[in-house]
Amino acid sequence: MTSVTPTRDGYPADLRALTSLRAFLAVGVVLFHYQLQWDPALGFSPIIERSRLAVDAFFMLSGFILAHVYGPSFAAGTFSYRRFIVARIARLYPLHLAVLAGVLVMVIVARAAGVQYDPTTYTLEGFVKTLLLVQAWFPNLLGYNWSGPSWSLSAEWFAYLLFPAYALIAMKLKTRPWALLFLGALGFVVIDAVYGQMFGKVLPRAEDNMGILRILPEFLIGMALYGLGHQWHWPRPIAIVACVIASLGLLLAMQFSLDDRLVVALAAPVILTWSMLAKAAEQGPLSSPLAVFSGEASFALYLVHMPLLVAYKGIASELRGIDSGFYMSPLELAALFVVTVAAAAALHLGVEKPGRRWIRRRFEGRTPPPCGTV
Repeated sequence: MTSVTPTRDGYPADLRALTSLRAFLAVGVVLFHYQLQWDPALGFSPIIERSRLAVDAFFMLSGFILAHVYGPSFAAGTFSYRRFIVARIARLYPLHLAVLAGVLVMVIVARAAGVQYDPTTYTLEGFVKTLLLVQAWFPNLLGYNWSGPSWSLSAEWFAYLLFPAYALIAMKLKTRPWALLFLGALGFVVIDAVYGQMFGKVLPRAEDNMGILRILPEFLIGMALYGLGHQWHWPRPIAIVACVIASLGLLLAMQFSLDDRLVVALAAPVILTWSMLAKAAEQGPLSSPLAVFSGEASFALYLVHMPLLVAYKGIASELRGIDSGFYMSPLELAALFVVTVAAAAALHLGVEKPGRRWIRRRFEGRTPPPCGTV
């Protein structure tokens, strides 16, 4: 996930536990969408339903990791915005373009075969905005489903463009991370109130419709969490106990279907305590090669699962002569999950990693990045 110089009094370079955490979050999003596809008579899991809020944890993780990777160079005055943007493009675009191209082919083939679908779902405007990753920047009540989860990439891209402003605020409050956390939490409360007045929904429901408002405070909260953890030093037993308590607290909140905003708030201690496992050198199974690879491939899993689900339901409905809104059996979902995991691993190894390397070699120049890569 990262390749940075370890600090004497701060975090180690490799935060493997947080890389592994990404895998759990991505699987949660997949299961959320899968639960919508099975017969309600089979049961309903509140934890899976609330797993859609894993996106908010991703947003906080982004702020945390980018503070870890680029904070030192920003403080030293060696931060290069150009190199940062190139690295962010290299992070997002290879997979984004591959998945979007796959969906485009799917739509073209479906149209040529005379398959019926909602024309408002796949519009030219939606394709262009999705291609440029700006679909979550504007009010939009319809939604752009060309590459479903990519709305969050649009929000991430917006936060990346504003990273120098975020970093400047974080530097001003470097010795007061609690103040930075308060600022992020206050921003969340204010934006949530405004979003509720504008659209009648809580902020964690913002996606294509102004999803950038969702990441604005959460990215800052992630940076504040990094500041707190950077200053704290916990013995291994305390790190383990804190991690267990924070994780169980979040799962209980999800199980009891508490307010979305409270669930999002409880995700913050999970990120912090999992990071403290790394600092206490107590990452255990979370640092295993399989767990780390799963976390590294989680981006591909997150992006590809919805297009594959849509493609399967479209093909199956045509072959069976039924509506595409049919319920899927547990066996179908299990088989689709296996195929999706295999496709994610292939995309990660065959598209994401080589694409990222090519872009950075081509556009970063010969001088190595001052703070490593993410």
